[in-house]
Amino acid sequence: MAEQWTNWSGSQQFTPEKIVRPTSEAQIQELVRNQARQGRTLRPVGRGHSSSGIVCTLDTLLSLENFTGVESVDAEAGEAWVRPGTMLKDMSAVLLDEGLAVHNLGDVDVQQLGGAIGTGTHGTGRQLGNLSTMLLGARLVTADGQLIERNIEDDPEFIRALRVSMGVLGVFTSLRIKLEPRYKLHRQEWCTSVDACMAHLGELIEQNRNFDFYWYPRSDEIKLRTHNLPGQSPDLPYARLLSESIDWGPLILSKSRELRFEEMEYALPAAAGIAAFLEVRRRTLATHRRTVAWRTLIRTIAADDAMLSPYYQRDSVSVSIHQNNTLPYWDYFHDIEPVLCAHEGRPHWGKKHTLRANQLARLYPEWASFARIRQQLDPRGVFMTPYLNELLGAESAQNR
Repeated sequence: MAEQWTNWSGSQQFTPEKIVRPTSEAQIQELVRNQARQGRTLRPVGRGHSSSGIVCTLDTLLSLENFTGVESVDAEAGEAWVRPGTMLKDMSAVLLDEGLAVHNLGDVDVQQLGGAIGTGTHGTGRQLGNLSTMLLGARLVTADGQLIERNIEDDPEFIRALRVSMGVLGVFTSLRIKLEPRYKLHRQEWCTSVDACMAHLGELIEQNRNFDFYWYPRSDEIKLRTHNLPGQSPDLPYARLLSESIDWGPLILSKSRELRFEEMEYALPAAAGIAAFLEVRRRTLATHRRTVAWRTLIRTIAADDAMLSPYYQRDSVSVSIHQNNTLPYWDYFHDIEPVLCAHEGRPHWGKKHTLRANQLARLYPEWASFARIRQQLDPRGVFMTPYLNELLGAESAQNR
């Protein structure tokens, strides 16, 4: 009997022809070769924390859950080679023992490294880029089954394409990542009003290593979250301290999430953040307050140069809206999405949105460069699906 696949939130459910779980590079190469020879397709998948349709396929789903581990660590250079199926939290545990850490993490750390890099997963911090910015090189299996290695020193354009590529350039088998000496952070959570948060938002972003805030529609209150090196946390006299703790950065930046939700997130130019949030708040209070109890999350992300990064060449503010996964969400998302688009927003590739290639191409200056690289590597669309064809405008995609 065919195995059904379901993502974390439950909104993406499908039954591929088969799900394969390779344990070696050679097995991945053979799987890709077989699919290509038969004119079939294959989609790599991570932990399923994405809620968009980027992994959905009726053909072969390639899970990397059994292809895990930190292969090597160069503490002096601050680098490591890590297999793509490795969960972020497992990788962090190994790296901490080596005296190293990633520069940042998002709200959760149970994603696989390959998926986090491939979708541009991020945390918060005005000087901190998304997780794909730490990618220095990779080994990957291309659409003809070849195993290739590329590094930023030799082919920087390819690495810029690979950093946020959603698995359409090939299947990662190992990732070379840049690391930092391990560090501790002082985490504080505060409660304040919307007016106080808006009045002090500039200094909150400037003065904290990591800063974000949650807005709660039912109470119309704000929870601030700050992370700083111990001894460097500013006082916030306009807010009430709720909790604080100190631990290694990778252990304190992410928290477990038991409640499941659907999410839409857009990255906006940093200067548009306040206006966009206030309009989202106005619309939510006017129309959705009775039906939406979930919070809105505002974060900052540093600019980068990955071709399909939502943060490409601009410091950004991300606006994320949420709804309980057991409740209707599209009416809410459809009402808020035009606000985010009006502020030149770019959608997170792994979260809900309705944009397609003709709209997305206008948002990415190097859209054509990425399309050229993808077409060269996979002219027959081995790694494509109908949804990805609509998303990326790849005419060679198969119909499975």
